[in-house]
Amino acid sequence: MSERTMSPHELSRVIDFLRKMRQPFDNGLPGAKPDAFWNAVLELVDCHLHQVPVTITTLIELSQASYGAGNRLITKMIEDGQIIKVPRGPQHKTVYLAPSDELLAAFQIYASQVKAHLARTFGLRSGAETDEYYFGGSYFAAHIIAPLQGHDISSAALRNTRFLLHDDNYFVSMRNMWSDFRNDLSRKSSFDLRPLPELYKRVDQVLSDPSTATDVVAINMPWLGRFADEGMLAPLDDALRNAPINPLDFHPSVWNTGRWNGKQYGIPIYCTVEFLAARRDLFEEAGLSYPRTFDETIAAARVLYRPDREQYGIAWNAARGMPIAHSFMFFLASAGGSIIDIPRRHENWLDSIDPKNPTLTINSDEGLIAIEYMRRLVEVSAPGIETFDAEHNLTSFMSGHTALSYSWSMRASRLEHDPGSRVKRRVAYLTPPARKGRQVTAPVGGFLLTIPAYIDVERKRDIVNAIAWMASPEAMKAHVQNGFPVAPRFSVCADPEALASSPIVSFVDRMARRHELNTWSRPPIPEYVAIEAALGNEIYAAVFEGKPPRDALAAVEETVNRTFRDR
Repeated sequence: MSERTMSPHELSRVIDFLRKMRQPFDNGLPGAKPDAFWNAVLELVDCHLHQVPVTITTLIELSQASYGAGNRLITKMIEDGQIIKVPRGPQHKTVYLAPSDELLAAFQIYASQVKAHLARTFGLRSGAETDEYYFGGSYFAAHIIAPLQGHDISSAALRNTRFLLHDDNYFVSMRNMWSDFRNDLSRKSSFDLRPLPELYKRVDQVLSDPSTATDVVAINMPWLGRFADEGMLAPLDDALRNAPINPLDFHPSVWNTGRWNGKQYGIPIYCTVEFLAARRDLFEEAGLSYPRTFDETIAAARVLYRPDREQYGIAWNAARGMPIAHSFMFFLASAGGSIIDIPRRHENWLDSIDPKNPTLTINSDEGLIAIEYMRRLVEVSAPGIETFDAEHNLTSFMSGHTALSYSWSMRASRLEHDPGSRVKRRVAYLTPPARKGRQVTAPVGGFLLTIPAYIDVERKRDIVNAIAWMASPEAMKAHVQNGFPVAPRFSVCADPEALASSPIVSFVDRMARRHELNTWSRPPIPEYVAIEAALGNEIYAAVFEGKPPRDALAAVEETVNRTFRDR
């Protein structure tokens, strides 16, 4: 069995399962009674995972023992080193309880064994390891999702639904699929597709104006905080209770991109992950290993940089504005930093910070390392790199002129299926290189489907059902098979036909299970767009115009802090 530890979210799912398995025994069998030690361990570990402080009195109550028996049990667990006392604070005499490192490690092993037994019982894909089973996810062997059917959704949800979406190939495909099933119930004019810079302004207008009659609004994941915080989006929790959508089928880090202030405001319609594309043939000819660190990336790109052959080391998004701002945030994450101070280990990290008063950490040693890496990349980049956005970047790599490219999984299908691609079947898909000694982390992007706050309750239920159909395993599998390897659902990643359609599906799935995906490199705080704009100017000046990096980082923080003060 693999020794890889589970994430806090997955471990908490195991605990919830164990609770529910024990209850029928305690409540239904004659003579059965709660096991105080069992309950104490489960609740103590779960509270630790959720960072909920526990006193002795609280733990006795959670153990379901009498006060005297519970007190004796916990005292012995403290004496045996299973529980440690944590001072409440320098001015307090009281203490909180926490599991010891030994108890946590032992419980991890136990939970992993439970998970492995269940994985084998319910069936894994042929040849899969138990580690490939994400507890709570739909990883069943040879589960082939049925084709999408028009009768899967009611005409009430179909009729007169109007959409504002991002103008990209995925949403164009989704519009065509939706229109095919709607037949005479609507027209393609029900869809308003806008490019990204224009979309933000249009979203602002639509969410503020009920007369636009827009029902479904696609927002970029980092925009959620601003629109939810200003009350412009409808909370979806009430409508989701009876909707045909299972949040447990989504990877928790992806599902939680739709959360704000403890409520669900958006449903992920697609996710895309940044990766490093490498020319397998060029690396093999040069006898090079694939890079895993910043230094190894520069070294490999330098070996493969041959301008006399019109072959260059690397392509990446470096144009002024949004492209270079995103690149900086991603490189900052790979250097071990982030633009705000956040607890990155938990999927619900956003619930653990004050998003209205975040602590900026842009002007940091990690920020300097990210800029230095970008400057070194320029030396081995394709000509005109200072103008490269995502499209220029992809075109350069697809034309065969660059050996490496930082790209999004959303665009990866073009490398294999575009008629003009010269790199078909020659691409290796790699996790983003990290600063030496830092953890591999791959940024997650994508879009959420949301509903304006002005939509009435009854109408909202129909719209949520329509969204559930569009985000269904059947619809996502259809998109994957059409060349869009962007499904965030476990069931789609487990489908043999979906897996066979693109190497990217299993590649992203493996990163998700190794806890290598992150949603915190572009945090959805209300000031995100202001941060992005400031970075887009200052980082460009530091990388291409000679501005001292520390001055650029300080200027970004000054601009953003002014935005905080103005609000």
